[in-house]
Amino acid sequence: MRIRDTGDLWWKNAVVYCLDVETFMDWNDDGIGDFPGLVQRIDHLADLGATCLWLMPFYATADLDDGYDVTDFLAVDERLGDLGDVVELVRTARDRGIRVIVDLVVNHTSDQHPWFRSARRSKDSPFRDFYVWRADEPPPTKDQVVFPDKEDAIWTFEEKTGEWYRHRFYHHQPDLNTANPKVRDALAKTIGFWLELGISGFRVDAVPFALADAASTPDDEIDDPHEFLRILRAFVGRRAGDAILMGEVNLPYLEQAKYFGNSDPTDGGDGGTDVTELTMQFDFNAMQAMYLSLAREDVGPLAAALRSRPPIPHDAQWATFVRNHDELTLDKLSEEERQEVFAAFGPEEDMQLYGRGLRRRLPPMLGGDPRRVRMVYSLLFSLPGTPVLYYGEEIGMGENLAAEGRLAVRTPMQWTPERNGGFSRAAERSLAGPLPTDGYAPEHVNVADQRRNPDSLLAFVRTLAHRYRECPELGWGDWEILDQPHAAVLALRSTWQDASMVTLHNLSPNPAVVPLELGELEEGSRLVDLLTDDDCEPEPDGSAEVRLDGYGYRWLRVTQPSSRRLL
Repeated sequence: MRIRDTGDLWWKNAVVYCLDVETFMDWNDDGIGDFPGLVQRIDHLADLGATCLWLMPFYATADLDDGYDVTDFLAVDERLGDLGDVVELVRTARDRGIRVIVDLVVNHTSDQHPWFRSARRSKDSPFRDFYVWRADEPPPTKDQVVFPDKEDAIWTFEEKTGEWYRHRFYHHQPDLNTANPKVRDALAKTIGFWLELGISGFRVDAVPFALADAASTPDDEIDDPHEFLRILRAFVGRRAGDAILMGEVNLPYLEQAKYFGNSDPTDGGDGGTDVTELTMQFDFNAMQAMYLSLAREDVGPLAAALRSRPPIPHDAQWATFVRNHDELTLDKLSEEERQEVFAAFGPEEDMQLYGRGLRRRLPPMLGGDPRRVRMVYSLLFSLPGTPVLYYGEEIGMGENLAAEGRLAVRTPMQWTPERNGGFSRAAERSLAGPLPTDGYAPEHVNVADQRRNPDSLLAFVRTLAHRYRECPELGWGDWEILDQPHAAVLALRSTWQDASMVTLHNLSPNPAVVPLELGELEEGSRLVDLLTDDDCEPEPDGSAEVRLDGYGYRWLRVTQPSSRRLL
């Protein structure tokens, strides 16, 4: 039996907005963003059209990895506020129709977490098996580290007990042994705690790492590592039936499909009717292909990626994105393809990171061309799936390459043209991060100025978010790539119930006339442009020719006289 298409599956056409509390709004002027500041700015998200707020880690932390080195999963970083502030945020967001999801770090803790402080002191510690140890000296593992400029191996020797502990990330982030039932219980307790406070789900960090090596010793094997995800999903379902697990899974499509719970993603079916693992996954493959297509001004790579998506369960969803908080990874491209993207969007060595990605935001990568920037965000909202915005994208924020590593794209939110961008009244040296000082500095890019400008990027992204929410075919529908003769033009048609839409995007500066073949339509049918007033009237056989500017974009609702859908 297929699951009914109802509003209960809110994630199918949500607009997700990701932010770090620490860099969003400082309300007590200590230089660090906080929950009271976020609450004061929640109306910005509501006005934008966001329906789901994703919070990066705000837990108690040693603060050596921007909050991902957690020292207590059940506590709030005291610089940001307390549990009461979290509840106030959830209540305020709910009043505006916004759900809140939070990062769930299941792969590791900080080495300052009480579990690891106990585990490293003695082999008899009750928390020893919360982590992964080995007594024999490990072989070289330089090729397995996530941060090759910071770590030389994934094992570090602990002198007190004479054994090595594993860490896929930094040495100060020991890996949890998720094969241990006690660890699973502790993580379930964490999930249950935050669900009781009104959280609507979790973005699960580094999912493959948490499953692939879930063993207490190197020789241990687990019959089915995915059992852990199924247990977490079942627990979430019992505690809050409409809560989600949105996973960070950067793998090839067929491997990625397994994390939705598909038993056989190659069987050509619809992937089943029940999601047993992750509810949503980020589409890293399409994102990387999109940048290759932008570099080539050829939609071929993106179209090929979309066509390669495996079938997924009916109530699962892909999360689409242009940018996130990490480096813009290009690891699924070949070396030659990666160099093409580097040459186009990050030719200087300082713009690149680890040889696999870029530490830049979109507007600077596109040379500040507003036509290209708007076209890309129009493309984001029209791709099949749920769009995810990273804070500051709605106003076209840039990066600060003077900041270390991935911190280049984690600069404070720019609210006004005033000092510190209106983020904080603290001294500049006390801020959570350095603001851009170039053409993307707050005096040039900020919310206040753009709110008063109907032609601003903020106004445009707001329109996209609201139109997306008004078009269920984009989140729910079946889709197809329409054949047409222009290599630079992506023509997508999405259909759901009696709603059908064609979206067109031109990745080149050259205008084009795009021929469409839409099949038989009722007499009096029209192609209504949802972004401008430039409607089209198809021929009786469903054919049409649509003008598209250089770097142009069109959202065309196929309306027929028998349809009762609002425009």
